[in-house]
Amino acid sequence: MSMASPIEPPPTRWLLPSAASADEDGLVGIGADLKPGTLLAAYRTGLFPMPIARRGPMGWWSPDPGGIVPVHGFIVSRSLRASMRRFEIRVNTSFQQVIDGCADPARPGGWITPEIRAAYGRLHDLGWAHSIEAWTKDGRLAGGLYGVAIGGLFAGESMFHIERDASKVALAGLIDILGDGGGIGRLLDVQWTTQHLRTLGATEVSREDYLELLGIALTVPLPPALAPSFLG
Repeated sequence: MSMASPIEPPPTRWLLPSAASADEDGLVGIGADLKPGTLLAAYRTGLFPMPIARRGPMGWWSPDPGGIVPVHGFIVSRSLRASMRRFEIRVNTSFQQVIDGCADPARPGGWITPEIRAAYGRLHDLGWAHSIEAWTKDGRLAGGLYGVAIGGLFAGESMFHIERDASKVALAGLIDILGDGGGIGRLLDVQWTTQHLRTLGATEVSREDYLELLGIALTVPLPPALAPSFLG
């Protein structure tokens, strides 16, 4: 039996600029909208949305260099391995809770607006946006991440934790999902690297190399665990 596919929305009405037109900060343009067709067109061309400021206009970005986590380069420390035994990984069972956790206004540097939450909720309903969740053994959501999957691309958007290491465990769960079937050609985009992500194996690649990796990833099948039939 073949897997169900995400629902393709109407195409965007915007002509998105090329990633190569980004300025030195990686900003490609400002404006457009967050309709599903616009978001998917952006990811397919190497762009992602993020407001210019916490409540500023929507910017579209293509950093150079950008951050990725190689599927076979994820670093699992001894302490993380121990933490992985404390949690259960679930997929798409509480998407809204995860994005709400990531959008908590008390978090420093918060950028996820109600508009963004609604936009990714629509993508989730169509089968494109996913949450990877770490649950305690007694059934509490301890942390997680969300992002967009298109073929072999997973564009990570944000992560959060309530309990120590829960977001790292969710990331480890995502790596397992992307590695299914060998993980050949799959790409985990984390936008910009941070010291935290570097300890887990994140690395920087030039925009030129990223776009080449993206082109390959878009031809690779979606991991089975992210097929729409798995949506909660």
